[in-house]
Amino acid sequence: MRSDGILGNRDGQSLGAKATTSNRRKWLKTRERWLVVLGVILHAVYMLSIFDIYFKTPIVHGMDPVTPRFTAPAKRLVLLVADGLRADKFYEPDSEGNYRAPFLRNIIKTQGRWGVSHARPPTESRPGHVAIIAGFYEDPSAVTKGWKANPVEFDSVFNRSRHTISFGSPDIVPIFCGALPHSTWDTYPHEFEDFATDASFLDMWSLDKFQSLLNRSSEDSKLKGLLHQDNLVVFLHLLGCDSNGHAHRPFSSIYLNNVKVVDHVAESVYNLLEDYFKDNRTAYIFTADHGMSDKGSHGDGHPSNTDTPLVAWGAGVKYPRPISGSNHTDCGFRFVDDHVHDTPTPTEWGLHGIERVDVNQADIAPLMSTLLGLPCPVNSVGSLPLDYINMTKAEEVEAVLANTKEILNQFLRKSYIKQSYSLYFKPFKPLSHYSSILDKIEGLILARDYDAAMDLSQNLRNLALQGLHYFQTYDWLMLMSVITLGYVGWMIYLVLHVLQSYTSLPGNLFGMEQAIRRNNHGKIYLYGCMVTGMLCLLLLLEQSPPLYHAYTIMTSFLWVQIISEYQFIKALWKLLSGRRMIYISKLLATTAVSVFILEFLVNSFTERKLYTGCFLITGATASFYLFKSIPWRSGIPIYVCIACWSLSLFTLMPAEIPDNNQLVVSSGAIIIIIGIAARWLDLHAGKSKYWLTICNCELKSPKFSSLFYLQALLVALSSIMVYLSTSHRTEKQELLAVHQLINWSIAGFSMVLPLFSENSLLSRLTSIFLGFAPPFLLLSIGYEAMFYAALALVLMAWILFENTLLKLNIVNTSSDSIKNVTNHLILGYDNRSLQLSDVRIPLVFMVLFNIAFFGTGNFASIASFEISSVYRFITIFSPFLMAALLIFKLFIPFMLVICVFSAITKLNQVPRLGCYFLVILLSDVMTIHFFFLVRNTGSWMEIGNSISHFGIMSAQVVFVLLLFALTNTYTKDMHCNSAVPSARKAN
Repeated sequence: MRSDGILGNRDGQSLGAKATTSNRRKWLKTRERWLVVLGVILHAVYMLSIFDIYFKTPIVHGMDPVTPRFTAPAKRLVLLVADGLRADKFYEPDSEGNYRAPFLRNIIKTQGRWGVSHARPPTESRPGHVAIIAGFYEDPSAVTKGWKANPVEFDSVFNRSRHTISFGSPDIVPIFCGALPHSTWDTYPHEFEDFATDASFLDMWSLDKFQSLLNRSSEDSKLKGLLHQDNLVVFLHLLGCDSNGHAHRPFSSIYLNNVKVVDHVAESVYNLLEDYFKDNRTAYIFTADHGMSDKGSHGDGHPSNTDTPLVAWGAGVKYPRPISGSNHTDCGFRFVDDHVHDTPTPTEWGLHGIERVDVNQADIAPLMSTLLGLPCPVNSVGSLPLDYINMTKAEEVEAVLANTKEILNQFLRKSYIKQSYSLYFKPFKPLSHYSSILDKIEGLILARDYDAAMDLSQNLRNLALQGLHYFQTYDWLMLMSVITLGYVGWMIYLVLHVLQSYTSLPGNLFGMEQAIRRNNHGKIYLYGCMVTGMLCLLLLLEQSPPLYHAYTIMTSFLWVQIISEYQFIKALWKLLSGRRMIYISKLLATTAVSVFILEFLVNSFTERKLYTGCFLITGATASFYLFKSIPWRSGIPIYVCIACWSLSLFTLMPAEIPDNNQLVVSSGAIIIIIGIAARWLDLHAGKSKYWLTICNCELKSPKFSSLFYLQALLVALSSIMVYLSTSHRTEKQELLAVHQLINWSIAGFSMVLPLFSENSLLSRLTSIFLGFAPPFLLLSIGYEAMFYAALALVLMAWILFENTLLKLNIVNTSSDSIKNVTNHLILGYDNRSLQLSDVRIPLVFMVLFNIAFFGTGNFASIASFEISSVYRFITIFSPFLMAALLIFKLFIPFMLVICVFSAITKLNQVPRLGCYFLVILLSDVMTIHFFFLVRNTGSWMEIGNSISHFGIMSAQVVFVLLLFALTNTYTKDMHCNSAVPSARKAN
């Protein structure tokens, strides 16, 4: 084996070195174990830093509510939320020119106000309802609670009401009413949320419940008295559009018909209440928590998800107003979803003559509070939309001032808390004289200069919102510095570990006297503990969160470990300084190529099409190299080129996978053909010197042949079940229990079979490929099933390329070098030392691992999960099981890549854990890049994507390790024929 390592090769092991092999093996195992644990802990802790830097909870306690100084325009309020209703599908006409919501459209033209409510991602049900009802954007810690439990209690319009009546989904209503003593509520069972049916009956359930409550009040005097008191809120959660959008897409007749259903519910509620009370003191608000993408998902910042309808009418709401040039004055204003104010209304909506008033979703909470004359929720950051309120000028100023004071109180509370504990406090200077501004506003109100008082109140409110943002990011610079130092320290320490444990460094670097090292280490650890203790003491005095201590301790620990290796670093520098320039050049060139590939991968997170060019160039380059190195008759150069070019097509396809049942069935046939070809090669191609290492044509047991036929049969059966399950569900609107049972059985049984296959490299990998094909086919809806086959072809091309390189290196090596190769099987693991050229293995792995991410979509986007993928296994709404199935589907291509990665390390006889640490090192170069790319300005979609990119790379150390553990079950006994003995024999 030709040496190209920057540190050279050992000249052979001395007797003393052989005697210490056992001890060194134990030392390496222990170090590997705790380094893996350290990596998992470090990445988990540092990933949480994003929540402290960018996602600190907006909730703060200790403020008093601001009592409004005006008469309530309405006695009661009705809030209707159509979950998952898109603004365009609500306002636009159908194919026949008829509008889908005739009642609400008549309200817009004759009685009330309308507009678009702009939601802020994540556009999910819980965050949307929290913004509407509580007036702030969701506490991110609720992510860990599945958007259900309340990790931090918050105030809402319902809390401030005298009584709240609510009916709807079991996922939403209990969040706001579950712990509310002054509430009457009910929900339907989870089993009602079946995606295989038309879910519009859920909306009618809520209406029926409310109607029966009104009917019951005629016989229940207590209930009747409750309904007639003031500050009453009625909340109906209408889930039909969301469920039908997921199951049938927002362009389907079922979803569009559901728009008519929610309009009918709004009309029925209006008629019921007007006939019941007859006092014209009821206000009505109709809106949605989020929209729905064309493929039936939501979560990101696309306009189809963030634009929701808003219609308000009744007591205290202004009547429609014709559009005029002076209607809007703040044309530079941008909403929370980064959409510009005064966006033109689509012509097809037919509302261009009536003034449209758009709001941020959180603005609805102060609107409801003002209509009922209640204090705004204490954590609300919404701005009162005056164009909806029908009040006198004096009352408008009082309402805006109450809204401003509520936000200012939050700012003052956060400022007080931070100042109480900070050793060096930096105040928000623009609000240093807020009290004089408040006095001036009160004076203007007394002088009846309402316009000036209004302007000053709105300016103060904007400053208070800026101040809240200032304290949200108060510790930003300190945290960024600590985390950056931590990542850099981790990468340096990882490099030192790989150099010490897996490379062929001269023995004198390890020959330092242990006593001196212990003495020096003791001093360094002592000083490190003292510095860390002082930093933690400062954080303790400032009453910083526990995670701040964790960041500091982790970073200090890593740098203490690095400094404790100063003797090794010094010797390494001396060794490199004595090397010839050719070695330094190779090191720099390898580093440059690695950085280029990693930067390519960073950019691929936002531009999938880069992979198309990557695989086109790779296919041509690799095949040209192989054409020059081995005979074309072997077929390997042509195969490598075709495989890479085939995979390049998939990143040109849309990330939103279109349904194509026939393509999934056809993919099953292609997978079987690939399996047959691999089986034939395994049995007949082993005589070729380029296939010898990976084939094993000696094992022709009938047992193994039967296993192959069984796996092929399961793939065929899964293709048939794809067709039958989908056809029946589409026609009959249900999933048969027998289909469900067969699908689960095929998926589970097929994944166990590879464990019983032959353990030669090609045989085992073919069995793994066929074993995971049935569950992947059953979870596929379109071209991603074809991607599975194309990815397997490229993985095979990688094996053939590495096998060819290995063969060429051994043939071109002298017999003395062959002897070196066998001597360099380190630590009794039958592994040789890592060399500089071996960096290609983790680099290729990184590219293939990322194409598994982005080959069929954008995994970094929340909305990329295609929920219809699970409908062959389950249709009843079960978020955790559905999420588990979706994640499992995403993991299948990764498992193929890691199985092949393990095979490559066995083929090249390099330590797999050494390559794993190189993968983590390269991943962290990308992680730190994404850490600096995280944004807290611009559109929320860009902010969300930048954070998800960072989260994916941070989590890679964990789930790559998890996948290594899972795939080890399949690959631990896999072996390949040694190329070294045959090469020695040839020489």
